[in-house]
Amino acid sequence: MKVVQLDTIELCKQNNRKAQLHLYNQYCDCMYSVAKRFVNHTAEAEDIVQESFIKAFSKLHQFKGDVTFGAWLKRIVVNKSIDTLKLKKQRLVELEDVHLKVVDTSVNNKWLVDESVTLEQIKKAIQQLPDKYRYVVMLFLVEGYDHQEISEILNITQVASRTQLSRGKQKLQELLKQKHYG
Repeated sequence: MKVVQLDTIELCKQNNRKAQLHLYNQYCDCMYSVAKRFVNHTAEAEDIVQESFIKAFSKLHQFKGDVTFGAWLKRIVVNKSIDTLKLKKQRLVELEDVHLKVVDTSVNNKWLVDESVTLEQIKKAIQQLPDKYRYVVMLFLVEGYDHQEISEILNITQVASRTQLSRGKQKLQELLKQKHYG
């Protein structure tokens, strides 16, 4: 399958429309889901996907194959989503059916949330985080990126990524405690 995909990518580099359509059809639904987790409107998520594919096809010569095409494209979609949010200063959309790592013992053993806190409360609390924390929390907890990837996506250092995640999780925990005890 990987050989076929690399052949398809080579055809796309040659501006072969059938190959581009094949890649688009293979990845559009998944990339739409990624964009939709970041923006509020269906049409806006569709625009992000379209613009991301246009960018991907125009920058395909930069794709080296060191990661899968899907991972490379996902990074473009995430960056475009964040850029869109920054430009329009919109709030992040509620995360639908996403299982968050509420207890992430690999980073901070003390970061615990009461069992009675619902996923809906977590979603709303994430939306209330300041942008710099929200983006890192979303990329780490929801999208599963590591700090190196987050630093590249947001153009920050890995130390800043770790710090913003830690502070974001702390702020998230405070927001959830206020709702629970408030």
